[in-house]
Amino acid sequence: MRSRSDVLETAVLGLLNESPLHGYELRRRLNLVLGSFRAFSYGTLYPALKALVTRGLIVTTEVDQPPPSPRRAKPGIPGKTTKPKPLGRRRVVYELTAVGKEHLHTVLATAGPAAWEDDNFDVRFALFGQTDAETRLRVLEGRRTRLTERLEAFRESASHPRSRLDEYALELQRFGLEKVEREVHWLDTLISTERGRAAAQSRPPQQEPTKKERG
Repeated sequence: MRSRSDVLETAVLGLLNESPLHGYELRRRLNLVLGSFRAFSYGTLYPALKALVTRGLIVTTEVDQPPPSPRRAKPGIPGKTTKPKPLGRRRVVYELTAVGKEHLHTVLATAGPAAWEDDNFDVRFALFGQTDAETRLRVLEGRRTRLTERLEAFRESASHPRSRLDEYALELQRFGLEKVEREVHWLDTLISTERGRAAAQSRPPQQEPTKKERG
């Protein structure tokens, strides 16, 4: 199982592979990818970025923030303007290196059990646009297998005598079962779509009929 720092590393490299980003924008996009319940603070993000720089996976450059636009005169006070805000500090922009791209490619080409687990699957799925079709399908199938095992465990637990479970524990058990069932159904749809795309790409292109064949 990959650690939390490994998951953050993959998400950072995947986002920087799309475009260079400064820290604030990178954190904002990470929160979108990882969800609010796994949001990373600056105290977690910046040490991770520093470690990636040390390993040569990303580099930093400093850029000046754009100057503030001139302030117009306040209504009702002719000729009076407000002083422009002073320039802010320079922004540090993070960018993927060639070594970082190669490392990310290696990570996204793997489809072992670590890619199926709860902590890593969301990030891997968010980066499916950068993942090859065969690996995407293997990750989805692996995730489905893992959830099927979880469903069996839920159902086995539900079949046992429930005398020790109160109504709230039973409700939580039912919610967990329904949640897994919905994800399995979702995965079935995705797997079917991926297989359909692979089959379509493997078919030889159809040739246009000649004039003789048409008439």
